[in-house]
Amino acid sequence: MSGRKPTVVVFDYGFGNVRSAERALAHVGADVEITGDYERAMAADGLLVPGVGAFAACMQGLRAARGDWIVGRRLAGSRPVLGICVGMQILFERGIEHGVETEGLDEWPGTVGPLAAPVVPHMGWNTVTPAAGSELFAGLDADARFYFVHSYAVREWTLEIANPAMRPPQVTWATHGEPFVAAVENGPLRATQFHPEKSGDAGAQLLTNWLGTL
Repeated sequence: MSGRKPTVVVFDYGFGNVRSAERALAHVGADVEITGDYERAMAADGLLVPGVGAFAACMQGLRAARGDWIVGRRLAGSRPVLGICVGMQILFERGIEHGVETEGLDEWPGTVGPLAAPVVPHMGWNTVTPAAGSELFAGLDADARFYFVHSYAVREWTLEIANPAMRPPQVTWATHGEPFVAAVENGPLRATQFHPEKSGDAGAQLLTNWLGTL
């Protein structure tokens, strides 16, 4: 990307903090556009998929905007995608909220379910345990804190890589009542349960690291 800013589309399908994500990415040097347009989402160097609210509603909105197809097509071409909060959760096989099961994008196996914690939602700052060799968390201190707002999470990582020549996904964990998946790095597909755009300097460093992979 030498000589020009990486282009990022924040995918607007009605279920995310698109303005705060736009500001955070622009702050760290991206050329950012908020749009739900297929062609522009496909052409950008990076695609950010935000998400807030209920898993089922986000999936319904994403499918209505053809976002499921866009994500699939980008990943088929090794084009980077970053999911945030529920935008991360919908990348998994399914979500269960209030007894209702909804199919996700199934990029990773696993179920998004309610956190077993004394206080829910998990709202506020928390540390994480990054995966060894993580690119997203490179240069960050071990006590770096990130901003979370969620009541549901993936509590088990079940993906097994049968081919030893393939690099397994890197999984970062956090704990609120119980351990849960806080971030995943899997080739062109990256995701965080927390909000990097609301996580101050640590979040800015993470987004800078992501831009560096585009």
